[in-house]
Amino acid sequence: MSLQEEIDAKSKEIFSDGYPMSIGEIISLYKEGDIDIHPEFQRFYRWNHLQKTKLIESILLGIPIPSIFVSQREDGVWDVIDGLQRLSTIFEFLGILKNEKGETLPPLELLETDYLPSLKEKLWESENEEKSFTNIQRRLFKRQKIDIKIVNKESDKDTKYELFQRLNTGGTALSSQEVRNCLLVMINKEFYYWIKELGEYQPFLNCISISEKLKDEQFHLELLLRFFAYKNSSSEELKRFKDLDDFITSKMIEFTKEGRFNKEKEEKIFKNTFNMLNNTLGEDSFKRYNSDIKRFQGQFLISAFEVIAIGIGCNLGGDSKAYSQSYTDKLTNKIKNLWTNKTFRNNSGSGSNAKNRLPKLIPLGKELFKL
Repeated sequence: MSLQEEIDAKSKEIFSDGYPMSIGEIISLYKEGDIDIHPEFQRFYRWNHLQKTKLIESILLGIPIPSIFVSQREDGVWDVIDGLQRLSTIFEFLGILKNEKGETLPPLELLETDYLPSLKEKLWESENEEKSFTNIQRRLFKRQKIDIKIVNKESDKDTKYELFQRLNTGGTALSSQEVRNCLLVMINKEFYYWIKELGEYQPFLNCISISEKLKDEQFHLELLLRFFAYKNSSSEELKRFKDLDDFITSKMIEFTKEGRFNKEKEEKIFKNTFNMLNNTLGEDSFKRYNSDIKRFQGQFLISAFEVIAIGIGCNLGGDSKAYSQSYTDKLTNKIKNLWTNKTFRNNSGSGSNAKNRLPKLIPLGKELFKL
């Protein structure tokens, strides 16, 4: 198939529309439940107070703001796939924004800006007239228009997820896992809450021992998905992938499909793996072992996680015999010996990349950590 034929074929899978809408119309859609901004996403977006104020300032001054992208669901509701922070800020300013529990959040109080210093402490509506927008200002604000781009329900079912991922990566405040979390909420909310709860399993957190900053960016959930993705991938899949982020995301989507992933079984394996590691080495589980001083040191290392956690998980299978004292006693030595293993040393460290590393390290872990 030629390039033009590929372009023509894919273009036919996407049906889109677009037109400007007034903020007042968008507000009505939100109040009536016809537009879903997914309140679960709010924790992943980190606009500060000044950024929110500047958006309101831009609207007041008639400065164009980027288009909002939505996808029309089968029930006719619009899923917001890009522009959540902009819409959330507008709704927060009006005092109508609800969190994931359905609670209305306090209205946004504005800050002064270089162009409009009198915005300081202004509210959409207040009993104190000096702090409140006037009726005229509110009307003019609601009449301002925002361009809406719509991916219609007739499009290929994966289009909105692909579009969401492309629009929310690169030059954004979101980490790769935060984008995945948002995708999961759109695809399978139950699965999202499952990994969210499992990611707080204390033995797992003890073993990975990552910084609060990385945890805030949801790196612990990325590690959890890596565990399941690598453990449930064939050697061919590990050799074939082109981009690691895309690979993890595609495996995650695969897991959400009915019959593809046994959550009960996988949760048991996950917990057994990290129970064993926590009882053996705890926070040293994925740190470098220095044989000269006979101690583990440094920070969490992803290559160690890939060999040790996945190696144990692939062999454990939830089998209670793995908890025999003899295996637990051997585990520390197995992990210490890893750091002198030639295959591991040649395929780990700062110079390695996942595409070359994983096809060698995952089989190594499966072999080294046999029961």
